[in-house]
Amino acid sequence: MVTEKVVLVDEDGTPIGTELKATVHSARTPLHLAFSCHVLDPAGQVLATRRSLGKRTWPGVWTNSFCGHPQPGEPMEDAVVRRARDELGLRIRDLRVVLPRFRYRAVDAAGVVENEFCPVYEAVTDEGPRPNPDEVAEIAWPAPAALGAALRGAPWAFSPWFVQQAREMSLYAAPGDDGRGGVVSR
Repeated sequence: MVTEKVVLVDEDGTPIGTELKATVHSARTPLHLAFSCHVLDPAGQVLATRRSLGKRTWPGVWTNSFCGHPQPGEPMEDAVVRRARDELGLRIRDLRVVLPRFRYRAVDAAGVVENEFCPVYEAVTDEGPRPNPDEVAEIAWPAPAALGAALRGAPWAFSPWFVQQAREMSLYAAPGDDGRGGVVSR
């Protein structure tokens, strides 16, 4: 059996070591490398997932399509493709990075800290998910405008990284709004 590790990084995202994934998340989680991915179907609907109730951090919370950690030496894009398959049973295409230097730190209700240097990707899938129940409790395919309205109206119902990513991506902004309170010029 292979023991998963996470890559520890400095403030610039440069690798400085590794730690076991099973023990890295605590009240003093060190900064480590991760990724998030937002998956769309060909019609432009967004795959949102509800985290399994068995997850160590933010159990039962709605979030972006999936997240994960690259293994030491694993190319980031390979890690994203691997995690899409392992967590959701999905093949993805048109993978592209949309927030290459995204970084966040958040503390959940149990006091567990997420502290990640976390590039954010978008991808497309042509198939329906087959979620791993250890990872995902539920899925939904909302239209971007509906998801944006939910994120703005009830940010407490979503993972903090999802709310922050959506704001920075302006993907789920209200019509005429850039997601940060500014106006989108068309």
